[in-house]
Amino acid sequence: MAKVVALANQKGGVGKTTTAINLAASIALLGKKVLLIDADPQANATSGLGFDINLKGIYECIAGECSAEDVILKSEDVKNLWLLPSSIELVAAETELPTMENSHHIIKNIVDSVKDNYDYIFIDCSPSLGFTTVNILTAADSVLIPVQCEYLALEGLSKLLNTIKIVKGNLNPSLEIEGFLLTMYDARLRLANQIYEELKGYFAEMVFSTVIPRNIKLSEAPSHGLPVILYDNDSRGAISYRQLAKELVSRNRKAKAAAKKNANQ
Repeated sequence: MAKVVALANQKGGVGKTTTAINLAASIALLGKKVLLIDADPQANATSGLGFDINLKGIYECIAGECSAEDVILKSEDVKNLWLLPSSIELVAAETELPTMENSHHIIKNIVDSVKDNYDYIFIDCSPSLGFTTVNILTAADSVLIPVQCEYLALEGLSKLLNTIKIVKGNLNPSLEIEGFLLTMYDARLRLANQIYEELKGYFAEMVFSTVIPRNIKLSEAPSHGLPVILYDNDSRGAISYRQLAKELVSRNRKAKAAAKKNANQ
């Protein structure tokens, strides 16, 4: 059964979709079966993997027009990677979801229907804390939070953390924070290092050791419909996402082992 990880931050431009694409692809190349769900109406994760943004996808599943299995696409470029695409149609979900029966669990039902087919499911949220994002947090096991290396990004974290707390308290008691990922990191800048230390001070081990640097190849790769590990495997961006994939998989392996040990005691 898949571990379901939502990538969320209501602030745009923090590297959320870049992380969704490249982390999913990097974990797939480690031999894990990975599904990436594009739940952002901008559909950048869909186009960033080289797929048409006008195909049926997550919105049609929400509307009850088809099942997830009907519209999931297999990547031709990355072995073990699948995509549930998005389109601009998903904008309508924000007003339609609240009117549906069992409205907070619509996306959870979609995810649960395919959960047994994968090792990891990553969900790329839109940069908002609206009803669709709450739906996704209800479906997720954990939340990975990309944080850009600037103080305005830190200021916005409190709203996201409060939303996670509310969802955990009312809709999804098992929801946890997967970790905080520092993006657009430039080690030459004192500010970047200060923000890393500040995050570490607040959140300790929840901050990933891996940081994602500013890297032109990361910016160029989506225009070619490829994750950076295929566009330029030797770039700093590709190296960082491969490292992040190993760190996340290792963390989860250790967590499973610890849970199993506690259950046997």
